[in-house]
Parts: sequence; C-alpha cells; structure tokens
Amino acid sequence: MAVKKILILGSSGLLGSSLSNFFISNKIDFLRHSREKGSILSADLTNSQAALSMLREINPDVVINLTGLTDVDYCQRNLQDAYLSNVKIIENLKPFFISNNQNPHLIHISTDHVYDQPYPSQIDEINIKNFYAFSKYAGELAALSVSGNVSILRTNFCGFSLCSKRKSFTDWLYQAAKNQTDINVFDDVKFSPLSMHSLSYYINQIIENGPTGLINLGSRDGMSKADFAYAFIDKLGLDSSFMTRVNSIDLDLVQIPRPMDMRMDSTSFEKIFNCKLPTLKEEIESIAEDYYEQT
Repeated sequence: MAVKKILILGSSGLLGSSLSNFFISNKIDFLRHSREKGSILSADLTNSQAALSMLREINPDVVINLTGLTDVDYCQRNLQDAYLSNVKIIENLKPFFISNNQNPHLIHISTDHVYDQPYPSQIDEINIKNFYAFSKYAGELAALSVSGNVSILRTNFCGFSLCSKRKSFTDWLYQAAKNQTDINVFDDVKFSPLSMHSLSYYINQIIENGPTGLINLGSRDGMSKADFAYAFIDKLGLDSSFMTRVNSIDLDLVQIPRPMDMRMDSTSFEKIFNCKLPTLKEEIESIAEDYYEQT
C-alpha cells in the first residue's frame, strides 16, 4: 500500500495536539498546519486564495480538518466569526477536492452538539439549540458537497491535554480536585465522548480503510457529566467532596440554550469497521492513567 500524504489542519489545537502525538508515536508521516507563530504551514484558511494555494502546493492525499470555533457563548455573540471558522473554511477547501483527479480524502470533525433527544441519537435526529450547533451543521453540509471521498465525524472527546493553550474537561476536573476548588457538575447533561487517544486511533483507521460519510463516533454508551466527573475522580483516588451535583436548568447561569442529551448511537461505525467501541467507563479508566504520574 502506498504511503499517503496526510495534512492536519488546526494541528496545534486540543485534538490536533493529541492526533499529532499519536501519529508521531506510531511513526506515521504527516504535515501540520497551524496559525501558531513559527509554523511552516500557517495559511489563513478563511482566505480562499491562501487556502487553495497551500493545498495545491502540498497536494495531500488526506486532509484532516480540525479547525473550528467551539466556544458556544462566543459563537452566539459573534455570528460572523462562527461562520468563518465553521463554514467558510470548508467552502474554501472545496475547489481543491472538486478539481483533483486523485480524489483526496477529507476527514472533517463535527460535533455531538447537534443532538438533544432523551436517548442516544441517530444521525438524522437533529435538534439544534444555538448558533454554534447551526454553524457546525452548515459546515457538515459544505463538507458533504466536497466529494464522495469524505468522512464527517460527529464526535466529542476528552482526556489529558497536550495543548498548552487549551485545557480539557478532565484537566479542569483534575485541577479542581488537586486544589479542592468547589465546582458544580451537571446531573442533567449527558454525553458519550471518546478519549482523544481513542479518537486518534479511529481517525487513523478511517485513513487506512476509507471514507465513512457522515457518521457518529463516540463511546458505546454514555452518562451524565456529573457521573463522569465522580467516576474520573474516584479512579484517581482523590477526594470528591469539592464537587456538587446540580441540574443545569436550576441554575440561572446558562443564558444560551444548550442541548441536555448529546449521547450518540455509534453502532453504524461499529458495523462499518467491524469493531466494538469502548464504553465510557473504559475510557475514563484509560484517561485516568495519563494523570496518575501527576497525582
């Protein structure tokens, strides 16, 4: 099998840092794009000419798009920025894929934020609550129009952050536990994330085995963020008295509508790749190992 030229867009972000580390650890060659100072590839992807020029010069076989604006509150207040980051970048990539006879593979990371059913949602059960979710959904539509060689992953992820500028959910929990900082954890918000290591592994499986189209990719089950927090802190053997279970709807803190149940039905992914995705409990145990030497 010929070696594929892989390009990661947004390689310095939370997931990008972990995916880059996964590729390096597994001796997988790749190119990194980042807006970080000093990056060799740093094109402004919101500029159509700059984005297209970079892609045509590199001519990658696989483009993994990890760019995006994920701050829900910021997206709601800054619609133009959300559009530029979550939709326009994909639109700027399209000409490269449409005109390329080699049929390069686009892997685009989307979100579970488009779901809000009282059970794990399937791919067509959209329930959009805010502009962040809307912009990500619009980005999916742009990606679907690129070519048939596309994988769009609705996902959520957590784990030890390798990104100096971004902390993860578990980083936040760990620091609160170490400092015994009082925090609230939501009993009524549910999700089904993967660890960033697992997600990186499955992204590589997609690179090796071919496109998935639009698909859910999360843990086999899910739980509330409160249950996740207590299970994670318990696994680390730390005191959990700093946490208080609350319902988000009882707090007058969240002014922008957010989904309450983002759990995903990922059985289609399991069938395509003939695999068994990890449970969220298994992922918590795996993630905790990265924090043991810090404890």
